[in-house]
Amino acid sequence: MPTAAERVDWEFGTVDRRIFWDQAIYERELERIFARSWLFVAHESQVPTPGSFVTTYMGEDSVIVARGDDSINVFLNSCPHRGNRVCFADSGQGRQFTCNYHGWAFGLDGTLKRMPKMGLYTSTPGFRMSDWGLKRARVAAYKGLVFATFAEEAPALDDWLGDFRWYLDAVLDAEEGGTEFLPGGATRSVMGCNWKFPADNFVGDIYHALWTHLGGSEPTLGRHGGVQVENAGSYQVSVNGHGWEFNDSFLGNAATMGDRELLRYMRSRQAAITARLGKFRADMWGSVASATIFPNFSFLPGYFTFRTFQPKGPLKTEIHAWTLVPKNMPDDIKDRFRRGSMRTFSPSGLLEMDDGENWEHSTSANAGWVTRNQRLCYAMAPGGKVEGDDLPGIVSAGQLSDANQRLFYKRWTEMMDAESWADIPLARPTSAATEDK
Repeated sequence: MPTAAERVDWEFGTVDRRIFWDQAIYERELERIFARSWLFVAHESQVPTPGSFVTTYMGEDSVIVARGDDSINVFLNSCPHRGNRVCFADSGQGRQFTCNYHGWAFGLDGTLKRMPKMGLYTSTPGFRMSDWGLKRARVAAYKGLVFATFAEEAPALDDWLGDFRWYLDAVLDAEEGGTEFLPGGATRSVMGCNWKFPADNFVGDIYHALWTHLGGSEPTLGRHGGVQVENAGSYQVSVNGHGWEFNDSFLGNAATMGDRELLRYMRSRQAAITARLGKFRADMWGSVASATIFPNFSFLPGYFTFRTFQPKGPLKTEIHAWTLVPKNMPDDIKDRFRRGSMRTFSPSGLLEMDDGENWEHSTSANAGWVTRNQRLCYAMAPGGKVEGDDLPGIVSAGQLSDANQRLFYKRWTEMMDAESWADIPLARPTSAATEDK
């Protein structure tokens, strides 16, 4: 089998279509990307009290995210006795998790606590209860976002995110008091597409908005003064494969929700957010922008929709989406964001339906052998490095390029070809990512 690096020419910009179709490549992704990356699993607001939990996926591994007395724990949702799923609820509150096959019971940290006829096991030579808990992942958080990895040798989360944290603060630290996911759980939908197409779209593809979303967004944008998508006053930034494309419009994305009261509120917060973060990052808060934290955690500033693209095979993706808001935002404005994101980026949202159709056809078109052997074009050249602004990460001038997408696939090739984490290059954080600005 060709190496991943042979399938992706990230410098010029071509990609082998078979990475979106081939089952063997997909299985390698589960092993080399999803089993050893830091993956988003929950927001702290989803597990606020001891015993609260949600279930989700890390790759195709079902996991439970549960708050114990002292920490948030993440462990496999599969009983080590006969493999049955332990928890079938999406979320809830409890003191333990009990498998309904044979009654094995596990604590909020995943440890095996008891089972029926326990003596039949504990009397077996060599059997130890501590060996048969639910397999635990490493867990770390950044300003409310909880990540986990099953790779013991993976770098610390701060190193994985690196200087991307400085940009993340534009949405996670814009207001005092932190953020939360709006209650009510995730919206979930299934698309017949490879998971990389939506992740690729969010990491740097504003180009599609000029055509795909023209009909849906133009009337709304016109009522609020219009939003330009161009390379003047806009950027792409990449750190370790994580990418964010954005401009300096402050209310670009938010304007497309067509809610004057919401926009009036956001404008009322502009001066305070600018004083907190500086003008550059304050302008990112609601701008025309999108971002992906490698490999499959994406969000849209302005709409404040956060989502994971969960792989379900090379030709199927399950989307879990939430709305993130500052905790101290007035309740009526929170509700306006909820309704605005549902109208635009939800299973029935005007803009998400446009995107989903494209992702599904981009996947299904590869069924033909001849088609699969024609490479895809990522040759829109980056706009050049931004000089003199001392911005962290790899920063390119202009949103309209394939800069971030090329670097996304560069990270993909590095992780797919590396035998261990020791072989994966990582840009170490600089002081800029941790300074208060």
